[in-house]
Amino acid sequence: MVPIAALDRACPHVTDGEIAAINLESARRRAWARFTHDPLRPGVAEALLDHERLVAGFIGDFGALDRLDALASRFARADNSFRAELVHAAVASTVHRFDDARAHLTRAAELGAPPAAIERHSLSIDQACGVRLDVTLTARRRLAAVSCQLEDLIPLASLLADLERFDEAAATYYHGFHDYEGTSPFPLAWVCFQLGTLWGELVPECNPEIAAAWYGRALTYFPAYVRARVHLAEIYLRQGRADAAESILLPALWGSDPEVRWRLAEALLLKGRLEEAESHLNAARRGFDELLRRRLLAFADHAAEFYAGRGGDCRRALQLARMNVANRPTRRAAKQLQVIATQAHVTASGCYPDTAVSG
Repeated sequence: MVPIAALDRACPHVTDGEIAAINLESARRRAWARFTHDPLRPGVAEALLDHERLVAGFIGDFGALDRLDALASRFARADNSFRAELVHAAVASTVHRFDDARAHLTRAAELGAPPAAIERHSLSIDQACGVRLDVTLTARRRLAAVSCQLEDLIPLASLLADLERFDEAAATYYHGFHDYEGTSPFPLAWVCFQLGTLWGELVPECNPEIAAAWYGRALTYFPAYVRARVHLAEIYLRQGRADAAESILLPALWGSDPEVRWRLAEALLLKGRLEEAESHLNAARRGFDELLRRRLLAFADHAAEFYAGRGGDCRRALQLARMNVANRPTRRAAKQLQVIATQAHVTASGCYPDTAVSG
């Protein structure tokens, strides 16, 4: 892998991230207006799906998940074709209701959905659940070779990373990043975030400096990218740089991601501002509680990490980690469960079935 060389190469130029955020909100509102006026209008429901997923994934506005549920329900009442089933499948996958998503795909296929659309959704579900990865890898390679588009290269690289084929994963990410010819900053911010995660969390010998550089580049492309801010703050906290962590998190406080409050509390603890830290920690706890009440499967993994640490409830963390493995038995989920089980002084054999950790 050549992380330094990849960072030093010229970056693709795209729409300014702050302008892109304004454009996204404007497009989202217009799409809702069109959908309300005519829900059967070709492409409008699918456009709304894309907009709200961007809002949830990049801006950390989890109210978008409620709007996605509303979209799926309203579209299903208006449309009895495969389009409504595909939208329902995508919404279910977004909140990790994978069994529901598969059921909707089955109905979409029965209603005549294009096989290519069914395949793409199925690949995403299988990859998210860590199943049939050999078949998924073959299909991902084929799609990426045909399109050479970032939307196909990133899932391929992510799968390679999941399979611990890190050199190939990095090369695929770099290829997608440097050959990008679009104008939207979202795909580039996404691939930069994935590279930050690769170098900061996945490779055997992590490189926090390189990871921080990629997270920083993600924020250059899209400053409102909450997940990139949180991950960059985590690196700063491990380095004892409380001021830097606080500075990078403050612009994200307005959102609904409780991890922002959690990491800000840790920064404030390092600075000895104990009362402020406790206030943010309590807010993080309330935030996770609410997310789990409404979207248990979607936030089980992040909440398990919180409760195993600053959240101070290892028993609840263990329950959540078990639930996460049962829903999506990936290697990463199994590793998280093993760590939390050890913290809880529970033997690994008593925590999860062998099938949850194989492969």
